[in-house]
Amino acid sequence: MRFLRPLFPAFAGLLAVPALPAQEMKIPGEASVEAHVVKPAPLLATDDRVRALKLPSGFTISKYAEGLGKPRVIVVAPDGALYVSDRDAGTIQRVPPPGKDGKPTGPAKIILKKNDVHGLALRDGTLWYMTIREVFSAPVKPDGTIGPEKKLLGDLPDAGQHPNRTIAFGPDGWLYVSVGSTCNECDERNPESATMLRVKPDGSGKEIFATGLRNTVGFDWHPQTKALYGWDNGVDWLGDDAQREEWNLIERGQKYGWPLIFGDGQKNYYREPATGTLDDWDKASRHPVATYTAHAAGLQVAFYNAAQFPAEYRGDAFATMHGSWNRRPPSGYEIVRVRFENGQFKAIEPWLTGFLVEEGGQPAPLARPMGLAGAKDGSLLMGEDQNGVIYRISWSGGAKP
Repeated sequence: MRFLRPLFPAFAGLLAVPALPAQEMKIPGEASVEAHVVKPAPLLATDDRVRALKLPSGFTISKYAEGLGKPRVIVVAPDGALYVSDRDAGTIQRVPPPGKDGKPTGPAKIILKKNDVHGLALRDGTLWYMTIREVFSAPVKPDGTIGPEKKLLGDLPDAGQHPNRTIAFGPDGWLYVSVGSTCNECDERNPESATMLRVKPDGSGKEIFATGLRNTVGFDWHPQTKALYGWDNGVDWLGDDAQREEWNLIERGQKYGWPLIFGDGQKNYYREPATGTLDDWDKASRHPVATYTAHAAGLQVAFYNAAQFPAEYRGDAFATMHGSWNRRPPSGYEIVRVRFENGQFKAIEPWLTGFLVEEGGQPAPLARPMGLAGAKDGSLLMGEDQNGVIYRISWSGGAKP
């Protein structure tokens, strides 16, 4: 292995070894992979830069709330208030509901401090939230703050590489819990690592719903078919174009390949199954419905089921792409639209772009998209954890097609 001079001086660095395509790997030692550490220098989200963002005709984007630290997961209360987690700060903030001007009626306030809090779910006047190994619930008071908490789970696996745990309620009334892997690719010792779990709202009945999911931070249910879809982040260090990110239909009892099968069927010849062969593992694993650009880092997912956007958007999903740190050129830094037709997947396409720009001849981001939620008025809210901004994306194109 040798270190080369960085191509982009403002970046963290460039690591490379002589390369063959990652897909040609046969057994350890027969192939090498070129990998690049490329960390664009962050930019401030000035008004001019926000105006330069690109959306389909008829849509507009504006800042909705600022100064939120590193906002992560967003959930929307019945009154339009937002609950926003910040894992680094260990806080949940409440952003008040919008007033007549469409902006929050007051500043955000911290309603909870708890180390590593990240995943949020809101239902029937109760807020559920989780840290790395624990899930809690607390009643929401009339003023939007929360009452005494109850610990529902306390024995989830340690996080390792993936501490960003997420939760959401399914159409079946169960609370789904995404537990990422502890590593890039390894043989996990805890059977609940790299899985989708589910529990009853009181924390009882915990079961493994699906396995082989490296890190499915974002997941949601199609509003018509009730099918569960999730965005799984691929492994690192296989090169700029591998492993491609996975858009999975997640079904009970299925396994999804990791750590032995990557993407749409690439075998990991650097590991051997405990039983059977890689071919056996591949046949027993569910391949993704679709794949997307490697290292784009898909995070929160939200299906659209409101009336503000044109009718063609009903039943489509949106997903935030947090952006790569190990790809040249960088990928992600956008929102993608996952198109469906009659409840069936059709395509993935970039939808909100322009967060990654050229400054001084070098790529630089003005946002790292993360949180995603539908507002009460049918607009779409996107939070980003670089500048602490929540954006509002709305339809302003007049008559809808």
